[in-house]
Amino acid sequence: MRREPLLGASGLGRAVEGRWLWRGVDIDVAAGERLAVTGPSGSGKTLLLRVLAGLDRPDEGEVQLDGTPQGAWSMPQYRAQVAYLPQRPAMVEGSVEANLRRPFELRLHRGRAFPSERAHAALERLGRDDGFLDQSATELSGGEAQLVALLRVLLIEPRLLLLDEPSASLDDAATAALEALVDDWLSEQPDRAVVWTSHRRSQLARVTEREVALTAPPEAASADA
Repeated sequence: MRREPLLGASGLGRAVEGRWLWRGVDIDVAAGERLAVTGPSGSGKTLLLRVLAGLDRPDEGEVQLDGTPQGAWSMPQYRAQVAYLPQRPAMVEGSVEANLRRPFELRLHRGRAFPSERAHAALERLGRDDGFLDQSATELSGGEAQLVALLRVLLIEPRLLLLDEPSASLDDAATAALEALVDDWLSEQPDRAVVWTSHRRSQLARVTEREVALTAPPEAASADA
């Protein structure tokens, strides 16, 4: 028997340029679950993750966290629990370490100590030594920026990770290290869960156990109809 969902979404619909991209999407993610969102290119996988993260609004339907509608949450509190990692994450000016510390300067996390030992251990797991912390974050390769952004999110300890092609710019060794780091994070607390998108079906077979497939509405109707 599946547990009550950590995050649930019912009847989600989103229109783009007057036509439904997807409609009637129902998703529930239980604690401990590893879910894949699949669909052809252009089906709106990234947009769906952004809706689940509270970064975009659906045209229809509702998202709930712990049974509470998304709109009833303070967005900083919601996004501290539901963390979205884009395929091309942004780095701020300064060192890698400054970027990792950045969330702990925000009001919501300001009372928390930066977990330095955890950060160092994770970097070692990712094959990066301490000198990596001193590198300029804006000069990182796309793959290195993905690793830093993932670690930055993991350090604030969300409950749900929304990963949008997180290893798209990584080689096989770095991809394996990233997957292991996410697996470690999931194993630390039973109430955590992760949602992945990936163009690699072999990767989804390794890291997820269930999928939600996005398809265009059968009628391809106008959103004004």
